[in-house]
Amino acid sequence: MITLHALQYSRATRVLWLLADLGQPCHRVDYQRTETFRAPEDLSKVHPLGKSPVIEDGDRMIAESATILRYLVEKFGDDTHTPPPGTVEFWRHEELLDYVEASFAEVALQAILPAFRGKPVPEAAKAALDTHLAYIAQEIGDGPLLFGDKAMLADIQLSYIVALLVRLDLLAEHTKVAAYWAALREQPGYIAATEAAGPMAPPG
Repeated sequence: MITLHALQYSRATRVLWLLADLGQPCHRVDYQRTETFRAPEDLSKVHPLGKSPVIEDGDRMIAESATILRYLVEKFGDDTHTPPPGTVEFWRHEELLDYVEASFAEVALQAILPAFRGKPVPEAAKAALDTHLAYIAQEIGDGPLLFGDKAMLADIQLSYIVALLVRLDLLAEHTKVAAYWAALREQPGYIAATEAAGPMAPPG
């Protein structure tokens, strides 16, 4: 059985979502955030960088959400969370899956961190975020999700950052992405994951 090291209000919910979709149980080890919203020292005993999520599968230990998601669909022989291999849509999906943490997260955090501290979002940070949200809206297309009405790995990967943006009221001018978030919340795997481990974003 997969062991999932899951930090409260973190990217670990992505992994729980996919496992729920796959009908696979896991042994979940929960970690509470500190008073300063940081990961506890105990996570450094699991991974040198104190990261979450981290999974253990036998003698394998894997970090990084996108890698974990790819590993799980490979391990369980799932072909329902990516477009057919070799197609244009498959490579578009792979690009979006990596885009979330490689490009979008850093831009989003420049707005999320000051908003989380109750400070105004710098104009440059808001402008950069608006550019990325417009790009995401374009990728949603006719929706409701990135590739129709069923969540793919890229949707699961994107959900955490979108959850934080919603929590901090940073999607007010981006109705298409807000509607996308509403559609994500209706996905069975999202419902199962958040019922099991609590919301992705901390409560207001």
